[in-house]
Amino acid sequence: MAALQGGLAPTAVAEDVQSQQWYLDGMQIKKVWKVSTGKGVKVAVVDSGVDLTTPSLRGQVLPGKDISGAPGGETKDDVGHGTTMAELIAGTGRGGSLKGMAPDAKIVPIRTTLRGVKGIGNESRNDKAIRAAADSDAKIINMSFGGETADDAQEKALDYAASKGKLLISAMGNDAQKGNTSGLGYPSAHPNVAAIGAYGKNRKISRFSSTGRATTFVAPGQEFPGWCDGKREQYCPNMKGTSSAAAIASGAAALVWAKHPTWTANQVLRVLIDTAGRPNAKKNTVSKYIGYGAIRPRMNLLEGKGKPGDPDISPLTGKKTGSSAPGPKSPGGKDSDKNGSTKDDAPDKVKVADSKSEDGDSSQLLPILGVGAGVLILAGCGFAVVRLRRN
Repeated sequence: MAALQGGLAPTAVAEDVQSQQWYLDGMQIKKVWKVSTGKGVKVAVVDSGVDLTTPSLRGQVLPGKDISGAPGGETKDDVGHGTTMAELIAGTGRGGSLKGMAPDAKIVPIRTTLRGVKGIGNESRNDKAIRAAADSDAKIINMSFGGETADDAQEKALDYAASKGKLLISAMGNDAQKGNTSGLGYPSAHPNVAAIGAYGKNRKISRFSSTGRATTFVAPGQEFPGWCDGKREQYCPNMKGTSSAAAIASGAAALVWAKHPTWTANQVLRVLIDTAGRPNAKKNTVSKYIGYGAIRPRMNLLEGKGKPGDPDISPLTGKKTGSSAPGPKSPGGKDSDKNGSTKDDAPDKVKVADSKSEDGDSSQLLPILGVGAGVLILAGCGFAVVRLRRN
């Protein structure tokens, strides 16, 4: 089983951690908040639990469900992973804490099975957790975890969630340098799941970020703080992983959905696809490295771009949501490879738009592979039945 990869031994970071959330300025999120803050949107966080007592999450967490079978309920988080994801999505930033992408969204915690966490057994219950999230009134289901093989029970649960009109977002995985197999497992490989890779402050794809035909978007996933243990006495610096990227993508989706409350999950996702930053690529083509590109909610919310299209048809499969959709996700509704109609560039040529530059007068682009920094495996957070995708 894969290690739950958390943070370094708790090390003090700046009191105001928002100054280290570099992507808030790069994505113009402070300007976006004048248009949408995620109000009215609920996001189910299927994870290790969510601590509702942190400064950032007070008043942000609704009743959820504990599928883990461990004592404590859905608001007990022994590792800090689920709490960090919730803060990245809907944290208020109170007292200098993490500020979520959608600070007026609400979190529905769904606690699932983790190995190595006190009182929680080894039996995987993630299919049940996904079904519980699907039965909640959350519009978005954030799944910052995954396995390396197909899972029939999860596949059926994800089919069920898609049929309920949920927007399904998962982490792509952190094993690009260790076999790169995460994209073959669930949830990321499911046809109706948007799987998120990670990039860093330098706008280069993170070396750990898994690649493959399941990739839908990339989002910021490293070089900002987060919780790395169950005590939550202080944030740990420089958290890394596609878990965080998935949470930021879920927050971005909440911003768009709050602005357009009558849209369906398909329409929200289609607009995010339509407005993603994908340099040197034709519209609606995809790369196994960055998918449709870097997620950019401000393109819709500030510039009015993106067409919602058919409310019932998935932009990933071209089929009605909830219908049988075997095979890989593909653009334009074709049952082709997720790489679409164009070939991927060689790894040293693939690029992602520099959000800071593109928001100004420059259109400078930076290569997204070949980051010099190594991946830090962070200790003290136990093990997971599924890979919690934060290095």
